Amino acid sequence: MSQDNGTRSDAYERGLTIRREVLGEAHVDRSLAAVSDFARPVQEYVTATAWGEIWSRPGLDRRTRSLINLAMLTALNRNHELGVHVRGAVTNGCSVEEIQEVLLQAAVYCGAPAALESFRVAERVLDEIGATNGSAHG
Repeated sequence: MSQDNGTRSDAYERGLTIRREVLGEAHVDRSLAAVSDFARPVQEYVTATAWGEIWSRPGLDRRTRSLINLAMLTALNRNHELGVHVRGAVTNGCSVEEIQEVLLQAAVYCGAPAALESFRVAERVLDEIGATNGSAHG
């Protein structure tokens, strides 16, 4: 980690730990190994700030943070990140039904096209990790 010392480095290390716990060591290791010198600062920023400073706060549990992320990523139409966070939501104890309900709630406030795509992404990821019964796609 390049910037500051002390607290910034502490936030990065704390963030790295939380990021690995939520998203899995393999995913995080792959992301960090593939990062270019150009993109490294943003990876460090996200790890220290989002994961080290925000995800570590006591005000919300990880399960709740995961469900909020699914709604926000649907609203922003950020499907790659949505897929990553669907996995994280399951890791954090969210049920398939809860994920479905959050995406349905997002349909009302974010619009049907965003929610339809989020349902597709979530179902694909849930099928990949064996969290669903492989229901019909259509």
